[in-house]
Amino acid sequence: MTDHVTVRPPTGVVPARFRPPAGASDARSVSLDGPWRFRLHPTARTGADPKDPGDDWDTIAVPGHWQLAQAPDAWPYGTPAYSNKLFPFPIDPPFVPDDNPTGEYRRTIELPEDWPVDGRTYLRFEGVDSWFEVAVNGTVVATSHGSRLPTEIDLTDALQPGQNLLAVRVTQWSAYSYVEDQDQWWLSGIFRSVTLEHRPTAGLGHVGITADYDHATGTGTLRVDVEDAAPGTRVAVPALGLDLAPGETATAAVEPWSAERPRLYEVVVQAPGERVVLHAGFRTIAIEGGVFLVNGAPVKLRGVNRHEFDPLRGRSVGAELMEADVLLMKRHHVNAVRTSHYPPHPHFLDLCDRHGLYVIDENDLETHGFEQEDGRWPGNPVDDPAWEDVLVDRVTRMVRRDAHHPSIILWSLGNEAGGGCNVGAMARAVRALDPTRPIHYEGDWSSDEVDVYSRMYATSEHTELIGRGVDPQLARPEADARRRLMPFLQCEYAHAMGNGPGGLSDYDDLFDRYPRLMGGFIWEWIDHGLSRRDAEGHEFAAYGGDFGELFHDGTFVADGLVLPDRTPSPSLREVAAVFAPVRIDTVDGGDALLVRNRYAFRDTAHLTFEWTLAHGADVLATGVLDLGVLAPGESREARPPADLPLPAADHTPTSWTLRAVQHAADDLDASWFEGGPWTVATGQVAVVPAAPLADVAPGGARQEADGSYVVGPARFDEVGNLVALHGRRVAELRVDAWRAPTDNDRRSGMWVGPSDEAVWKEHGLHLLAERKISAALDADGALVVEARTAGPRTRNGFRTTYVWSSGAAGSVDLRVRIVPDGRWDGSIARLGLLLTLDEAAAEDVAVSWLGLGPDESYADSAKAAVAGAWSHTVRDLQTRYTHPQENGARRGVTHAALAFADGSSLTLDAGPTVYGGVPRAGVELSLRPWSDRALDVAAHPHELTPDGKLYVHLDAAQHGLGSAACGPGVLPNAVLRPAPAELTVRLTAG
Repeated sequence: MTDHVTVRPPTGVVPARFRPPAGASDARSVSLDGPWRFRLHPTARTGADPKDPGDDWDTIAVPGHWQLAQAPDAWPYGTPAYSNKLFPFPIDPPFVPDDNPTGEYRRTIELPEDWPVDGRTYLRFEGVDSWFEVAVNGTVVATSHGSRLPTEIDLTDALQPGQNLLAVRVTQWSAYSYVEDQDQWWLSGIFRSVTLEHRPTAGLGHVGITADYDHATGTGTLRVDVEDAAPGTRVAVPALGLDLAPGETATAAVEPWSAERPRLYEVVVQAPGERVVLHAGFRTIAIEGGVFLVNGAPVKLRGVNRHEFDPLRGRSVGAELMEADVLLMKRHHVNAVRTSHYPPHPHFLDLCDRHGLYVIDENDLETHGFEQEDGRWPGNPVDDPAWEDVLVDRVTRMVRRDAHHPSIILWSLGNEAGGGCNVGAMARAVRALDPTRPIHYEGDWSSDEVDVYSRMYATSEHTELIGRGVDPQLARPEADARRRLMPFLQCEYAHAMGNGPGGLSDYDDLFDRYPRLMGGFIWEWIDHGLSRRDAEGHEFAAYGGDFGELFHDGTFVADGLVLPDRTPSPSLREVAAVFAPVRIDTVDGGDALLVRNRYAFRDTAHLTFEWTLAHGADVLATGVLDLGVLAPGESREARPPADLPLPAADHTPTSWTLRAVQHAADDLDASWFEGGPWTVATGQVAVVPAAPLADVAPGGARQEADGSYVVGPARFDEVGNLVALHGRRVAELRVDAWRAPTDNDRRSGMWVGPSDEAVWKEHGLHLLAERKISAALDADGALVVEARTAGPRTRNGFRTTYVWSSGAAGSVDLRVRIVPDGRWDGSIARLGLLLTLDEAAAEDVAVSWLGLGPDESYADSAKAAVAGAWSHTVRDLQTRYTHPQENGARRGVTHAALAFADGSSLTLDAGPTVYGGVPRAGVELSLRPWSDRALDVAAHPHELTPDGKLYVHLDAAQHGLGSAACGPGVLPNAVLRPAPAELTVRLTAG
């Protein structure tokens, strides 16, 4: 009963082989998915007899994790637990605690009456976490591990006529848990499909496809190898007219496969006893002069890291959800996936072949919990010869299963597993099986055993040094020289936790600038928030600690571009804009646009370039720009037509917008193309910049007998506090410099120094209060209020002058100057005004605005933001991040109309704002039905409830986002430091 802590490869299993797509083989198979009998025991010593059919046991669904069997409402078989790096048990390899939940599964199987009598019968498990033992009719026939790898067992001699009892024992913890520490929920059980498969006597055991492409001649070279091919086995490619023997090489003129144009050719492998239909994609991967090439062309990987995740089913992900992920990636210009940190379900690779995504297929290996703060990894299996056979077995099973997929362009030996003797052993095994693909492993910075130099979360500054070839040298000159001849890959960067990442454009610009930089993979695709329902019936996305775990890593599991229910976060739309294969960017000087074709293999013949001239909501002119057809890598400058009907300048800029639009899809685009037209890229030029707000009134204020003040529709108390606006009670108006911290704000950039949140709290920004110094009418009749805003325990603050005057048509004009005083260091969160209005139905307030939209944007995350006319309710302006935090800012807002439930309205017009002496159009507008403090303390979105007020932020500027949750903080170009600010706002009742 100790096999689960014995370090050795699986026993009683057959060698790994290729996995054709579902339905591709005409050999018989029977799915064993469905209800199984189940009992959970507290230790691996279950005492359960494999002959016991478990007739009185519970029933559980396979595939699935036992912890999630009754999610989101009940957890009868234990609860999930999340840890990022540290093992949730003592580090004592290969041993694990005696308290080791172990599931006993039972299923009665009976071969169909027409099951072939020749050949063999295999039992196949696609994935079981973590170690398992298989018995048939009471006799143990196999043990296996490698949770995300397939296991096949030959049951032919164990099966008897009629019914047979299949017993499977699965432990939660095993020796192999030490090599599966992969920053995800610890979940157990038979979580991928189980099948009985007939292997015909003269069938196809293992098939390998080599399909190369010569870009100079347009010729494809095909060889299909069949191990132990039966006499008479043939290979046909109908579209190419090929009829070959196994192992025979043939050439033909072909269309190549790439992620841009995923052309596949049907390959029919016919043996006397079995027919399999595969798909070949002709393509060649090469590295020349430190540049990564596909089909002879430099290719930039604009990718994401993808864990397998379903909010109700964990890593048991269905085919429809897999395809939904792939199509969502394609529609947002993601061209590559790293299968972090294990081989995916094989169907996912079929989808990448078909729809077009480059794949780094990663071995089921991570030992991160062995790493110490001093950089040593004592006891690490990767540097222990006793583990060599196990680790080589894992990488062998991955390559054997997946090598026929054209989408796979790199093999990865694993993730965050340190260095050691077994890195070389795995690399040699991979090269022996497949010499056509480069090898990746981030843990090998010396690059002794790999073909690309890979890092995680390198800063943009360091990335540029690498691109230039002047990064710091390694200790070993020979290793350093070899490394500098390799392309560089950010296997993880731009950590997408909560509201972020910021700075993505900075990285992407570097990837374009330096040929050696082959791109990177954003961490990561999806928030791993598991669905849970509380006692009040609220269903929410749970993260570490929400299941009562005493040992966990909290919200660090919620760090994706899409929310757990696959709702794209604003960051995914930012990714689409930054990753766009055609970019339209403003040239220096801001009077023209540069159109760049960043496709590697495709010209722009499928796109039209359509322009619009608009002033706010008014479209003044439209047209189509003839740029000709841009070849891959070609760029062209686009200027607004000279005869545009330009309006007079006012406080809203007039923009000329150019869009690259795809109106139709051919067969290779059809799968992801949603009816069209599809906007591939957008760029804008402000042809008429914003002008100051017109007709700002000089005065019109008066003082009442009780000492209070009235300025048009605004009423103030005797010290100058705004108490009512257009008849609506004002709870507060003051300067604000705080925001509910983002996940990035809460952590130190590159794990060095204080976090932004800590700096802000040191300056008391989270507890700001305003003191009015004076209120008086000036010579022009305006109300001038002097104030100082500051937090506790600090001498720093903000001196503010408010100038209120009565405008035309019942409006009130406000001019504000804010000057930081004291000795400031570091950043501030924002600087502007917080206006708090009484409003019982704040979530339902309708908001229409002129400015950037439609989504939130920040100083370092604004490529997706487009100037225009937009509308939402306050409810819809909120981004419901898995962990609540700052969200919803709209930048460059020059006009906003608020429609209240009682039929009244309030219009805000903003002139150019000046921050640090630099003017910018409008203000940054945020509206919430709850306070920033409530947003800060809420653990989940459903805990936020409207409090009867509408909180309106009118900011001159706000701090960027960065990705300090794991990586660099806000870059200098987006850091908000204290500086004088000036705002002009007109408030008008509807």
